[in-house]
Amino acid sequence: MPRPVHVHNGHPRLVPDRRAVAAVIRLLDAHAAEIVGPLTSDLRPLPSGSRPATLDLRPAPASGPPPGELSIAFLTGAALAGLHGRFLDDPSATDVITFAGDPALGQAREICLSVDAARTFAREHRCDFAAELTLYLVHGWLHLAGHDDLKPAAKRRMRAAEARAMKLLRRAGALPGFRMK
Repeated sequence: MPRPVHVHNGHPRLVPDRRAVAAVIRLLDAHAAEIVGPLTSDLRPLPSGSRPATLDLRPAPASGPPPGELSIAFLTGAALAGLHGRFLDDPSATDVITFAGDPALGQAREICLSVDAARTFAREHRCDFAAELTLYLVHGWLHLAGHDDLKPAAKRRMRAAEARAMKLLRRAGALPGFRMK
């Protein structure tokens, strides 16, 4: 049974397609093993005199985020910066924040997205706004699945997982049609 997905629009100009957003989550959940991958590998050179390279095989999450209710919040940049300051002690602007929640306490997992960050990035890089905002959604989903992007190797694995997810969504024609009023 698909997880319950609740979409909150906290941006005054965004027109989200709530059903399409929930469909993205269902598709990501259904293809989690393909997106996240059971193993990751990085080629790392060894000290001189050793074999030329070795595979670093690290277990990665074999599935997506744990089951349970998921809340998606589309927010202004200022609102997300406020959450960033309140919960992460960093009031700077950011694009995505995830909260693991605690289903035992009745708390949903949550992905909070900055619509303004996606719009600015899309404008500056001349890319599609809806695809950029969908990428933020994928990024948050991957955080809930256990990925992080703090260290270079972890960031490379996360970027590769993002690319697999976006390719899957494009192939399925499942990118939501986000637009601004």
